[in-house]
Amino acid sequence: MPTDSTGAAGTGIAGPNDQDPGIEGKRPVLIVLHQESSSPGRVGQLLAEKGYPLDIRRPVLGQKLPTTLAEHAGAVVFGGPMSANDPDDFVKAEISWLNVPLKEKKPLLGICLGAQMLVRHLGGKVAANADETTEIGWYPLRATEKGRQLMHWPRMVYHFHREGFDLPRGADLLAEGDVYPNQAFRYNGHAWALQFHAELTRAMMHRWVVHGAHRFILPNAQQGREHLEGRMLFDAPLKAWLNEFLDLVFEGKKPKSAPSTKATLTA
Repeated sequence: MPTDSTGAAGTGIAGPNDQDPGIEGKRPVLIVLHQESSSPGRVGQLLAEKGYPLDIRRPVLGQKLPTTLAEHAGAVVFGGPMSANDPDDFVKAEISWLNVPLKEKKPLLGICLGAQMLVRHLGGKVAANADETTEIGWYPLRATEKGRQLMHWPRMVYHFHREGFDLPRGADLLAEGDVYPNQAFRYNGHAWALQFHAELTRAMMHRWVVHGAHRFILPNAQQGREHLEGRMLFDAPLKAWLNEFLDLVFEGKKPKSAPSTKATLTA
């Protein structure tokens, strides 16, 4: 994943109005980023709008992750240019740290690298396809039956990765793709993983297209103009989905797009 923003490098808590403690006294969401210049993008914006302060930490810069999430509403682990298979100490430590939200049954969302780290923690494999095909650009998404029972899913989603993951034992597959079949899953009711990116703002996508252009020659990668054209076509439903998905993950709210109980029973 290329550089995505120009956020501050320091750990901090930011709410809807910079240092606002949050609406209705909500506890902060731990935001784990993997580059000095990274930003939580639209995920951070939407969580702030919902009243959650953001506790932003970057383990790659030596910033420590909390030993407990007792004072947090949950955690989001974002993507990055490294691999979940890398031997770096911070990568291994972060994969091991995922036991904290899992053990405490706190809402946990892993995005791209974050999802792959969760898979590694749960004993699954992260690897590239044998033919080295990538998903860099916009690709179709299909909800599984379990996914459809939860909510309506977007038809097209944005990717920027060269590796995929196995479905961990005990996880529920929620969405599938053509190139890398496992696109979204839920584990133990409170941990969620997404292979795709719904968090990109327009500015972030422009930066990814510029800084990641050298990867457009990789097998199955789309060219920069296709990334930007796809955004005009597919971004609005992706943003609407993300808003409802975050309510589901962090508040357990049934999405408006979820099928009715009657429809589910008669399907």
